[in-house]
Amino acid sequence: MPLTLAQLVADARLRLRVVAGAAALERPVSWVHVSELADPTPFLDGGELLLTTGLGLSPASDLDAFVARLAGRGVAGLGFGIGLSHATPPPGLLAAASATGLPVLEVPREVPFIAITKAVLAAQAADAYAEVVATSAAQQALTRVALGAQGPAGVVRRLAHLLGGWAALLDRSGTVLHAAPASAGRTAARLAAEVDRLPRTRRLASAVLEADGEHVVAQMLGRRLLVAGRSAPFDRTAQQIIGAAASVLTLAVARSTALDRAHRRLRTGLLRLLLDGSTELATDVAVAVWEVPPAPGPVAVLTGPAAALEAQLELLDGFFAEHDDHIVVLGAVPREPVAGLFAGVSEPVPLERLADGHRQALAAAGAARRAGTPLVRFADLAGGGLLGLLPGGAGRAYADAVLAPLGELAGTLAVWLRHHGQWDPAAAELGVHRHTVRNRIRRVAELTGRDLDSADVRAELWLALRLRETAG
Repeated sequence: MPLTLAQLVADARLRLRVVAGAAALERPVSWVHVSELADPTPFLDGGELLLTTGLGLSPASDLDAFVARLAGRGVAGLGFGIGLSHATPPPGLLAAASATGLPVLEVPREVPFIAITKAVLAAQAADAYAEVVATSAAQQALTRVALGAQGPAGVVRRLAHLLGGWAALLDRSGTVLHAAPASAGRTAARLAAEVDRLPRTRRLASAVLEADGEHVVAQMLGRRLLVAGRSAPFDRTAQQIIGAAASVLTLAVARSTALDRAHRRLRTGLLRLLLDGSTELATDVAVAVWEVPPAPGPVAVLTGPAAALEAQLELLDGFFAEHDDHIVVLGAVPREPVAGLFAGVSEPVPLERLADGHRQALAAAGAARRAGTPLVRFADLAGGGLLGLLPGGAGRAYADAVLAPLGELAGTLAVWLRHHGQWDPAAAELGVHRHTVRNRIRRVAELTGRDLDSADVRAELWLALRLRETAG
């Protein structure tokens, strides 16, 4: 914290006495300047403690104007050295200072001005050292967290603790990735519109905002946004801690992204080994590294648009991998998929039969997509027989192509096939003579161009009839 006039007065070595403006002693002192000019303000920047012996002041001096110029320049206070040109500070000077609220400190003849300068410099050096120590400690703490298992989430939590406030990391769309405490995410998300006005041409851009009576800093980190806030204004140390967190997060996000890409490639490679039957080494790795249960378990397949699949990856636990245009999850049934995705779940299979489970899950996912159902289990699908496993649209098209030429003869064909090609039972059900059935079946053979004496052809026609029946 910057040294104040009150702290200078409290230093017994300086023996300073307040003779005017006692109510404003909490003003910070940025520097000490010595001047005997009647108007030293051109050489002042504001915040200084101006020291003078009054050599430039005479009984004819306009003391009101002198004090007004100092107050207008924003000096912290006036130190008046006595015992040289003035035995005491001029009464007119004290009256003007009291009227404007400018603190005046009486400096004894025995106290050299340099002693006051040294005291201010020592305090500033102590502040700078404390700032460096605090910033360095914060930087080390943030770096340790970033390099640990917690990654960016841990950095956000540590930053909130160091600031005594809250912090959040968002993506460029305003989606909250990490927040500490969790409620800070809502505040940060509301600032998305303000943050969107940050310059997009700069690699790093920052802005100071106010939200809900709090001081907020927003810092762009490439494609991420760091937002931090607290009730107290951010001093220089806090600003440097935020800067350190921004640097560490930039590296942590890059490291996390690179590791995530590597893990995704490793999981995909491992899954392919398991599906190809190279199970000995792959199983050991899956069990040891990703803790895939060695006991039989379900295989789940998630299909849908690429963007929805990418969003689903953030929600998955355990072992999962991208394979072709879908995601495969082992040993666990995913919760209801992200909107736009469809999931299929196999029956439990051991890892050495993963390819079988994968095929079952793919079939179930395809059925889910056709039915518009978020999740379908292969066990339920298989309960409907072979027809339930066939794609509805393709099966109906096949049935229409085969049966379209038959017209009403399709009914005779269905009855005849149901009676396993026996003429008399089929004729009895149809209520016609057995020769009529023969003639109709002969006509079916001509129209379809198929040999109905073949068991394969009969099975194919029966399947077409059943497909049309179930689809209609």
